Amino acid sequence: MLIAHDLGTTGNKATLVDNDGRMLASKTINYGADWGTDGRAEQNPKDWWDAVCQATRALLQETNTAASDVEGVSFSGQMMGAVPLDEKGDPARPAIIWADTRSTKECDQLVERYGMEQCYQVTGHRLNPTYSLTKLMMLRNREPENFSRMKRFCLAKDYVVLKLTGELATDPSDASSTNAFDQNTGDWAWDIIDAAELDHSLFPQVVDSTAVVGKVTAQAARETGLVEGTPVVMGGGDGPMAALGAGVIDATSGAYCYLGSSSWVSLSSNRPLLDPKMRSMTFNHVVPSQFVPTATMQAGGASASWGMEVLSGGSSYEDFFEQAAAVEAATKGLFFLPYLIGERSPHWNPLARGVFAGLHMDHKQAHMMRAVLEGVAFNLNTGLGAFYDAGVTVEHIDLIGGLAKSPVMQRILADVWNVPISPRNIIDEANAIGAAVVAGVGVGVFEDFSIAQRMSSRDADVLPDAAAHEAYGKPYALFLDVYERMENWFAEAHDLAGS
Repeated sequence: MLIAHDLGTTGNKATLVDNDGRMLASKTINYGADWGTDGRAEQNPKDWWDAVCQATRALLQETNTAASDVEGVSFSGQMMGAVPLDEKGDPARPAIIWADTRSTKECDQLVERYGMEQCYQVTGHRLNPTYSLTKLMMLRNREPENFSRMKRFCLAKDYVVLKLTGELATDPSDASSTNAFDQNTGDWAWDIIDAAELDHSLFPQVVDSTAVVGKVTAQAARETGLVEGTPVVMGGGDGPMAALGAGVIDATSGAYCYLGSSSWVSLSSNRPLLDPKMRSMTFNHVVPSQFVPTATMQAGGASASWGMEVLSGGSSYEDFFEQAAAVEAATKGLFFLPYLIGERSPHWNPLARGVFAGLHMDHKQAHMMRAVLEGVAFNLNTGLGAFYDAGVTVEHIDLIGGLAKSPVMQRILADVWNVPISPRNIIDEANAIGAAVVAGVGVGVFEDFSIAQRMSSRDADVLPDAAAHEAYGKPYALFLDVYERMENWFAEAHDLAGS
């Protein structure tokens, strides 16, 4: 048996997988986050650990699985955050997670010192306040007392691995989400770290995603219910792990789209995919020698959740999608910019905000619901455009993540993108499958990563409608134009609010 943990933004999902790659059961423990109007997004790392302990114990108990049957544990974890650790390995303050955008000033300083394009060439990513590096700079500048207590930093899954084993490390996939990892050398980008004026000692050792980084300690065994000495495999970041779970292990595997709280389109490549316009980014894969070119938006599924809560008074998803399916929006001149917490791809603007444009007396809440879904599809389409401009051919896109369950969303995506799409039968489990495969490869239960392609399958294809795609052509151009016209306004509104 293997246990895979998916350490996400809203909770931890523990999944039990047997040695044939079959998912037997899962258990989710939720936790909260501190969201601030100033761009703050923080979580208590101890909540992650408590969730891992609770989920592990419940999973073992509810399946009557003996802890001694567990041959390995591994993790998929939220990326781009910063967990500051004191000399004892305890959090020096709450973790700053991926969605936090407060380090804009520090990012501007680093752009001036090092250069945006140079960083993109080295790390595969633009310099941006959503990444770990400028969050560390922000702590130094704004919380000197907490910063002085910080001796190391890590990412979310690294903290839990530390709690399990007493060993601190990270892997290339998570390291590549920090703005401080050199994809050419496979090590920390020390020159960028020097430009940030941060001490090298803060940065943990980088090991393979499949490395057995340590074993469950006696204390961790008491808290989790695992057996002392159980191997713990390093694991990786949730984006690359989702790619593995979706069966995307090399350049022949095709593309996929994840429609969770944040959403992205992605594929696998044997080299970083560098877009001249820097719209997309490239992570290291959890599969050695592979990379994961990605175009990520901050609020994909989160925009739909917001729309359901605000526009339909918290009614069911089924009602929300039923209403959205019954009307037209963009083709009737109504648009939504889905930038509720700023944006990464394609605009890389933490000051961007959500906008309805084109509202008319004839528009009802159903039209606004439809506009939210179409805005997500339009925004992801721009990410696909970056891949096309780089010479990548995308002939089919698999869907995973909660929003992928919606036939309405599936239809909108197929028609906007003009590409056949199909949800996989592991809509919510891709990250867990990826983590289980990494665990299995790490402890020798699985021979290689190809088992991921046998652990799930495609559901029925949704083919694009040629007439609908043509009808979306002009609205898509107007959607892009709305942002261009609003860009300066976002900055002025930010100054007005003083945040």
